[in-house]
Amino acid sequence: MQITPLGDSALLIRVVKDFEAAPAEALDRVLAARHALEAAKIPGATELAPAYTTVALFYDPAIAIDAGAPATGIVAWLEERIHAALATVQPIKADRPDRAVIEIPVCYNTEFGFDLKDVAQRAGLDSTQVIDLHSGAEYRVHCIGFTGGFPFLGGLPDKIATPRRDVPRKEIPAGSVAIGGKQTGVYPIKSPGGWNVIGRTPLNLFDPGKNPPVLLRAGDRVRFRAITRDQFEKLTA
Repeated sequence: MQITPLGDSALLIRVVKDFEAAPAEALDRVLAARHALEAAKIPGATELAPAYTTVALFYDPAIAIDAGAPATGIVAWLEERIHAALATVQPIKADRPDRAVIEIPVCYNTEFGFDLKDVAQRAGLDSTQVIDLHSGAEYRVHCIGFTGGFPFLGGLPDKIATPRRDVPRKEIPAGSVAIGGKQTGVYPIKSPGGWNVIGRTPLNLFDPGKNPPVLLRAGDRVRFRAITRDQFEKLTA
């Protein structure tokens, strides 16, 4: 485990060396660390953000000082508590959420799936086969980022893994479902993007007026369900 400063009020805790070798195991280890840190209730800790191999711990220096941290040694004080919290964590057997698989409806019409044919051509498949593979897999959310609520999903079938576009688009519509390398994801809001867009969901994955504002969180299990254009319209009505 490595702990390094992340700006002036956060620490980056690296708990996994390599993500690519075993993505599912890496996710379990990161989740185990996050939950152990949550349970420790470290004074001053305000937020925990899991990623592929790390957990970022954001803190309020004033609260930490009030809890006994020396003003000139807050980081060392926090590091001591982080090490104590993670000393007995089981690195592989993190908890897997008992919540049901979250289903995301997707309309894969080429009207929405700008790059569906290109993905199919690269894989040596037809569009229907790409849709069947994409909607037939179960995914796990590895992290949330890039824009509010954007889920990076692992579990994409190798056959349809597709490199990011050479030239990113300046604007991707909200709800666009896309493939980037060995992952798939959903653009919650209109934004630039370089992933291959294969469909669109009518679901809103990010609503700043809600608590929490995001539909998905790290560790969640996700499936996509193919819907027709008419069903898409009904769900957006």
